Amino acid sequence: MSILAREYRTKRVKDARSEAQKEIEDYRKQKEEEYKAFEKEHSSGNQKAEDDANRDTEEKLKEIKGIGDKQGSKVIDDLLKAVFDVKPEVPDRVEAPA
Repeated sequence: MSILAREYRTKRVKDARSEAQKEIEDYRKQKEEEYKAFEKEHSSGNQKAEDDANRDTEEKLKEIKGIGDKQGSKVIDDLLKAVFDVKPEVPDRVEAPA
């Protein structure tokens, strides 16, 4: 009789495990669906913010390019002047030779 009871108990434990596994899978699917719905609902706001940021960036780039076109040659001339017209100066911390 104890062999039959042990087999019955083993079968019930296996059935309980498989039922628990099924419940876990169902719960996981439900939570994934809830997450996808939440993500879909809230991602539309992110897309709008991203579009606004891209638009602002394009405007700033146009502004910077416009300034570069107006003053670019002056900046290049100033850089070339600084490179070619070297005026060495001794730092204040260095002592003069005796």
